Amino acid sequence: MTFNVLDYGILIGYMFLILGIGLWVSREKKGEKKNASDYFLAGKGLPWWVIGASLIASNISAEQFIGMSGSGFAIGMGIASYEFMAAITLIIVAVFFLPIFLKMGIYTMPEFLEQRYDKRVKTTMAIFWLAVFVFVNLASILYLGALTIKNVMFEGKDLLIMGCSVDPLWFGIVVLGLFSAAYSVYGGLKSVAVTDVVQVIFLIGGGLFTTYVALQFLGDNGSAFDGFIKLTEKAPEKFDMILSKDNPQYSNLPGLSVLIGGMWIANLYYWGCNQYIIQRALAAKSVKEAQSGLAFAGILKLLLPLIVVIPGIVAFVITSDPTNAHYNEISKPDAAYPWLLHNFVPNGVKGLAFAALVAAIVSSLASMMNSISTIFTMDIYNGYIKKDASQTHLVKVGRITAGVALLIAIPVAIMLQNLDQAFQFIQEFTGFVSPGALAIFLLGFFWKRATANGALLAALGTFVFSFILKVATPEIPFMDRMMIVFFICVLVMVISAYIEKKPESAKSIVLEKGMFNTGIGFKITSLVIIAILIFIYTIWW
Repeated sequence: MTFNVLDYGILIGYMFLILGIGLWVSREKKGEKKNASDYFLAGKGLPWWVIGASLIASNISAEQFIGMSGSGFAIGMGIASYEFMAAITLIIVAVFFLPIFLKMGIYTMPEFLEQRYDKRVKTTMAIFWLAVFVFVNLASILYLGALTIKNVMFEGKDLLIMGCSVDPLWFGIVVLGLFSAAYSVYGGLKSVAVTDVVQVIFLIGGGLFTTYVALQFLGDNGSAFDGFIKLTEKAPEKFDMILSKDNPQYSNLPGLSVLIGGMWIANLYYWGCNQYIIQRALAAKSVKEAQSGLAFAGILKLLLPLIVVIPGIVAFVITSDPTNAHYNEISKPDAAYPWLLHNFVPNGVKGLAFAALVAAIVSSLASMMNSISTIFTMDIYNGYIKKDASQTHLVKVGRITAGVALLIAIPVAIMLQNLDQAFQFIQEFTGFVSPGALAIFLLGFFWKRATANGALLAALGTFVFSFILKVATPEIPFMDRMMIVFFICVLVMVISAYIEKKPESAKSIVLEKGMFNTGIGFKITSLVIIAILIFIYTIWW
């Protein structure tokens, strides 16, 4: 990437800025100690703009910058459906999920499952989520983040530290882990959320600049807008939002299933039932603030394809043109974003662009550690080990848990370099879980006869049904399989309820009149998001 002194100065300045803000926000007033609500839910005082920015910062990591740019190179704008459909999903979650969660006053998703079903369901899902968050999510974010640093900043070369040759991958894993822990372990959710606001500024600012200079290269007279027009003209096939069956990428984005099929399962689970994401909304000042925060995140989601998809298409057009000096320089799609940074972003701004990458990685790490500590402390430790723990003791346990989770994830992340196909498996494994988990939550919300036994069967069945379908019908696209498994899990819960012949559960959710009402600002923002998406899918159908 060829950093100069100014680039390193910008990057180091960013790191000190984040660390300083995180520690400043973390400070305790003289004579006061944080309680569990302060540490895990930021004292339930987060405003909408912090919630929205933190949601996006937590969601976007190195795999979006590198992986989605690579998919933009290989597939085109179709991959942006993950971002566009998430914008609609955030609106749905804000209207129908958040009022229920906030009314119940919960800290965690497992806590909701206990209040709606029973302790068995809560504990089963808490243990599962902890295992996945530590061994899959936290480790993979560390690994992918460090791999990005190795390939982009050090161009795959070893480091010399005190005369010793050190693999930048190992160095990156340790540095990223320690940096994210430096402020998040002590400060809790408020520290994570407030620093995320700054992270998003770097993330979006640096990302948009990279896109701008890349489009300038394509345009006449240095016009980025003209460059975008030329991009659509030179690669019209890259602007098909709905892929046809003869497209080689159809199995990953199966046509209309993107709009009306399995992508809804993945998105509703991720944005509405995932502690890692929804914890920010649980920490809102009010339902209105939480809903406004999700609407704000929806608007930001519409910007992300400009940052993480368009650069990949630009790289494709440039390197596919035999008359261009850069013809055929990219050997594989995931090299598209690092290649753009190396060739088109000027020195002095490379530090800003790379800070955007680091911001995406660090914010995701901090958020994941906070979610792990919340679930373990509130659902396992306070639920089974020490039920009478004081508030300050719970905060102490939360900090220790976050640190231990990081210590476990670091060696796991290092081992992941030996598993070339690990992340394909991780994606599929998550898809094994989301259909059953979403069925449990949705029926728990809206069907009073849903039982704990049915929820347990769905939790186990989602693995079994997904595996059977994968083996028996490998030709079915991944997204379609998720939709099928979701409906099977719903059916299992319905049949279980009728076999048990129990009346409406005393733990069922009481849906009060006006519970799902929203403010005028939220309604206007939602309509704007929907209108923009209709426009995009109409012109690039």
